Amino acid sequence: MTNPSSPKPDQGVAVLSVVVPAYNESEGIRTFHEMLLIPALDEMREELSRLGQVPYEVVYVNDGSSDSTLAELHALADQKENIRVVNLSRNFGKEIATTAGIEAATGQAVVMMDADGQHPPAYLPEFIRLWQGGAQVVVGVRSNDAGGFFKTQGSRYFYRILNSISDSQTVPRSTDYRLLDRGVVDEFLRLGERKRITRGLIDWLGFRREYIEFEAPERLAGEATYDMRKLVGLALNSFTTMSIKPLFIFGYLGVMITLVAFITGISIIVQQFMMGDPLGWDITGSAMVGILVAFLVGILLIAQGILAVYMSHIYVQAQGRPLYVVDRSSSRNLAR
Repeated sequence: MTNPSSPKPDQGVAVLSVVVPAYNESEGIRTFHEMLLIPALDEMREELSRLGQVPYEVVYVNDGSSDSTLAELHALADQKENIRVVNLSRNFGKEIATTAGIEAATGQAVVMMDADGQHPPAYLPEFIRLWQGGAQVVVGVRSNDAGGFFKTQGSRYFYRILNSISDSQTVPRSTDYRLLDRGVVDEFLRLGERKRITRGLIDWLGFRREYIEFEAPERLAGEATYDMRKLVGLALNSFTTMSIKPLFIFGYLGVMITLVAFITGISIIVQQFMMGDPLGWDITGSAMVGILVAFLVGILLIAQGILAVYMSHIYVQAQGRPLYVVDRSSSRNLAR
């Protein structure tokens, strides 16, 4: 039985689309395709065939690779009609490449996965089982650490900070290895932000979700393209994309500085000038100037916080996200 929110199978529309962005993966892409992905999909072919005339399709997105990745993908696509290649004109980044693949996919369910083998295709039957059971989003969660000490600790603090400032909650170690029901895909494609964090946008959409833990193996070949600099950039982009709270940090700091400077200044005036310094503080003129400067700095930061309020409204408006998202699978008597 198909998921309730999925369209009825039509000829030419796949039951399952697998979207695989690839950037300089020529050394391992053929191994990934022939030894891991296709065997896993063929194992489910009979079950998927009951749901539609086209059991599956694979959509590879070449993200402006500088090696022979595109040639390898063309060779794979020439072997079967259900292997498709989307070639981007240059390197736009993984998030954009993933979006391009999702938009090209026709499946009732769409799975995103990496081409380096660290998202094991052997878990695909479990993704499908949960989808058929009613899950609209199935998220792959790593059961092992992503790398060395700094990357592991950085990942933990990243999720703590993100969940503390974001309106939606992200499960730690969750990955881009995800299945999306067609209804979720349609809503995802309505989101027009240019600075995209795919998993964050999916989490923002909501919908019924399930989780699958998997142990990520080593890369099939080559080295990860996400170095520490890119990971830090991705984290900062996540914070600013998924929350407007960072805009108000200096405003809150200004309120604290202003209150402390004001209370300190009043205390000094009363204690030293009105009561004759009974506590023996002996505050110098330089110290008084310092307190006054701190008070004025606090005022400036508060003014910046007020500007941040207006900037946040402009920012949210510019994102262009829908005001709400309707889960049509569980609505009643709602015209499509």
